[in-house]
Amino acid sequence: MAHVVVVGAGLGGTIAAYELREKLGSEHKVSVVNKGSRFHFVPSNPWVGVGWRDRAAIEVDLEKVFAKRKIALHAQGAKRLHPAERRIELLDGESISYDYMVIATGPELAFDEIEGFGPEAHTQSVCHVDHALMAKQAVDKLIASPGPVVIGAVQGASCYGPAYEFAFILDKALRDAKVRDRVPMTFVTSEPYVGHLGLDGVGNTKGLLEGELREHHIKWICNARVDKVEADKLLVSEIAEDGSVFKSHEVPQAFTMMLPAFRGIEAVRGIEGLTNPRGFILVDPYQRNPSFPEVFAIGVCVAIPPVGKTPVPVGVPKTGFMIESMVTATVHNIDQLIKGKTPSAIPTWNAVCLADFGDSGIAFVAQPQIPPRNVNWSSSGKWVHLAKIGFEKYFLHKIRSGESEPFYERLAMQALGIDKLKKVKIEPEA
Repeated sequence: MAHVVVVGAGLGGTIAAYELREKLGSEHKVSVVNKGSRFHFVPSNPWVGVGWRDRAAIEVDLEKVFAKRKIALHAQGAKRLHPAERRIELLDGESISYDYMVIATGPELAFDEIEGFGPEAHTQSVCHVDHALMAKQAVDKLIASPGPVVIGAVQGASCYGPAYEFAFILDKALRDAKVRDRVPMTFVTSEPYVGHLGLDGVGNTKGLLEGELREHHIKWICNARVDKVEADKLLVSEIAEDGSVFKSHEVPQAFTMMLPAFRGIEAVRGIEGLTNPRGFILVDPYQRNPSFPEVFAIGVCVAIPPVGKTPVPVGVPKTGFMIESMVTATVHNIDQLIKGKTPSAIPTWNAVCLADFGDSGIAFVAQPQIPPRNVNWSSSGKWVHLAKIGFEKYFLHKIRSGESEPFYERLAMQALGIDKLKKVKIEPEA
């Protein structure tokens, strides 16, 4: 009997556990290590931040559904991985041995890298449901006492879609409250241009998003490095192509929500051969770590180089379909190893994304996610908002029911009218 341990129970880790249980059958053991027993649907956090969702609406009790699927849950959380010993140490001192491991931890949020930055200081976040609930309280204060708003993503960030989403969702919430006319808004981003998204754009995301910002009376600063955040302003350097400071800005703020840079979690950071200097997991084309071949990684914790050089560091996002592609390839490859065969599944890393703007939105498809691409498409309209709502309900239903059906693949085929979006490539047996 093989024991496969998944570390992390977010989007990637949860569906990985489901797919492993489906693929491996009852003769093998599947365990999940997570800090806490609750799954939160992170794409809904921008809605939580303005009060359109509460915690209960986007939360799933994993203890019940995992027990139903015969998946062991260790909710103590991970303290340190010891890959040379095939062992993970938990925060309560317990250790779990494994035959194969899937690291799906997501990131640690690097708020501490900028003075005055983060929910414990002068800015808000929608990266975690707890932060989104704090943001909701700050939004209530903003509506009661309107003032300047800053939305965006700082240097080194690798997730930009939620920043655009929250800018337009907050705009809608402020319009509904009849105070938008007293709230000047600025979008501050490390991207070299609006709509870059860490992907050098997809289709016409540059034109679409610039147009949306103009129509919603939101100014923007690109190539932005946030140097410091104070209670009433952000100190921002706009960086030129040669790395020099092109212009310095003091951006007034009564409310700021900016996405942070990510790094690997403490349990894996600094393990030679496993991670890069930021703590992200190194993987080969099969999602397998070259130094520790029993270890696979999926999702945001995976090390992916940027798509090109930019004046301010810009990371690559790991979108939902890309993560699902990693999951399916990883599960296939672990199954092959257990059977004494050679891994043969390579994820395609295609991207399918719905960005909700409160009453409209933008959708894009990139095949593959990192350019050059075979498909490079984007579109906008009210249908995206409706599709995002429907997708949220569909996804949470699947998590609560413990089904391993591919979520983003179904989204691509139904919501976007795509006949086939290949998730993995299977190499022929040698």
